[in-house]
Amino acid sequence: MDEVVLGRTGLRVSVACLGAGGHSRLGAGTGKSTEESVAVVKAALDAGVTMIDTASAYGTEDIVGEALLGRRGQVVISTKATVAIRGANPPSDITPAMLRSSVEASLGKLRTDYIDVFHLHAVAASQYGYCVDALVPELDRLRTEGKIRFFGITERFNSDTTHEMLKRAIQDDVWDVVMVGYNFLNQTAATSLFPTTRQRGIATLCMFAVRWGLIDAENAKTLIADLVERGEIDQQDIDPADPLGFLIEGDRRIPLTEAAYRFCRYTPGLDVVMTGTGNRKHLEENIAAISMPPLPDAVEETLRKIFRRVTSATGDVATKVS
Repeated sequence: MDEVVLGRTGLRVSVACLGAGGHSRLGAGTGKSTEESVAVVKAALDAGVTMIDTASAYGTEDIVGEALLGRRGQVVISTKATVAIRGANPPSDITPAMLRSSVEASLGKLRTDYIDVFHLHAVAASQYGYCVDALVPELDRLRTEGKIRFFGITERFNSDTTHEMLKRAIQDDVWDVVMVGYNFLNQTAATSLFPTTRQRGIATLCMFAVRWGLIDAENAKTLIADLVERGEIDQQDIDPADPLGFLIEGDRRIPLTEAAYRFCRYTPGLDVVMTGTGNRKHLEENIAAISMPPLPDAVEETLRKIFRRVTSATGDVATKVS
């Protein structure tokens, strides 16, 4: 598998990162046993994946920790603490002490004494100032203690589809890694974020590459029709009966998920593409897609043309894979 340098961190990682969240949560979300989920992680490592992303909120850190026993040195671990306190009334954010406790708990579950990339997770634009003023100093202390190596931040892409939080974050000399929502339906990050992240050496992790209906052709057709109705896609640019019928390479129709992964993989400014599953066959297919060459020029140009004006959320209706 191809590798890239993860921005200014200097860490060398595979272009595919195994995500331990999403619908499947390594299979834990679809009823798989811990042993089965651990086997998925080990299969990813055997296939050349050298970066794994998890989070305390996913409930999969212990699975990752078990899978990495004896192999910790082979892998870059990314994990997170959610900034908003779930269910708090009135709404409130974690304190520096709570952040420290989250890091300590993650270290225990992951069975490691350091975390390579630690993210503040699902940060809204309205929370960003608090994160910098109150939480970054605690991250600095944790880094001085050797418990974390690099700082990351992730956006709430479902509600922040034009990346307002990350537009602010990438202007600060704080974040080494950002996790950004990007796929061929919503390409806004390509112009609003990636020129700056590339200039500043901020690494980018791509989430949502194959969500939002990009697993199922009928879901994709429904989403595209909705975008036409909202005026974000020109009706004349598509065939309503088969809006993605141009996904052709030679005499082969390109599978939708493969096209989605390949589109993201070769977008300038995107470093690593995340893929999550609890199914080993599905994992192999995803890694194969991320490892393929770029899409044909005509296909990529058509995708960029059709979806060039899309800025809205299109709904996460991806089919669950068990």
